[in-house]
Amino acid sequence: MSEANNEITPLHTLNPLHRFSDRVEYYVKYRPSYPTVVIDKILENLTSLTQLVAADIGAGTGISSRLLAARGVKVIAVEPNAEMRNAAENHSNVEWKDGTAENTNLPDASVDLITCFQAFHWFTPEPTLSEFRRILKPQGRLAVVWNNRDLLAAALRDRNDEFTAEYSRIVRVASNNHPAESRIKTVEYLTETTYFKNFYEYNFDYQQELDKSGLIGRAMSSSYVPRKGETYEQVISELENLYQQFKNQQGFVYMTYSTSLHLGEVN
Repeated sequence: MSEANNEITPLHTLNPLHRFSDRVEYYVKYRPSYPTVVIDKILENLTSLTQLVAADIGAGTGISSRLLAARGVKVIAVEPNAEMRNAAENHSNVEWKDGTAENTNLPDASVDLITCFQAFHWFTPEPTLSEFRRILKPQGRLAVVWNNRDLLAAALRDRNDEFTAEYSRIVRVASNNHPAESRIKTVEYLTETTYFKNFYEYNFDYQQELDKSGLIGRAMSSSYVPRKGETYEQVISELENLYQQFKNQQGFVYMTYSTSLHLGEVN
């Protein structure tokens, strides 16, 4: 598939419900968390956090669900992939549900907040946003978050993160320029929808510390990076070389992200 074709391929057509089933171990160990300031912003001006109910849609193994739960929020983690749900670490404030973004199986007007961390690009936009509007209470809030290896943003901040740039190149080549590597068009669904209003974007710097196993595991947690064959062997070789080139005295490398938060309100 060419890069040009990839640019128009809807990600929700690429088996999003099961594509991470064989990546769960890597996902649990090596996926990055999110900056504290992102959670601060999502919950800003919301009072009585222990009374809030949030639906974390596409919750994966619960990285974001636990961050919200640690603030006292009651979280309903909605995740269709059984392997991901079963791998999640338990938290007293997190309740797991089998459901999809398009059909959450939650009651009308039952949640105060919906969050989607690193997942919205896998959802079918129109039924998803309608479903979100249905389950949110009036005055409800929608937060969509991505950890982006945003090299353009980095350049605009007068940084030259050669390590992250080279990692991104390796992944793009190995995945044949998979469309998930570019999610720009996905944001348009948020800004153009009639179900929500006042969408604002916030961006925050974030770094992930990785040793050699972590670097390789981070790549393998991406569903579109091959796990066997010639391309896999090439990826491992290039990542090992990248690690040797950039590791510090403690044996760590640092992946740089621009964490974007898109925050809107029920219309």
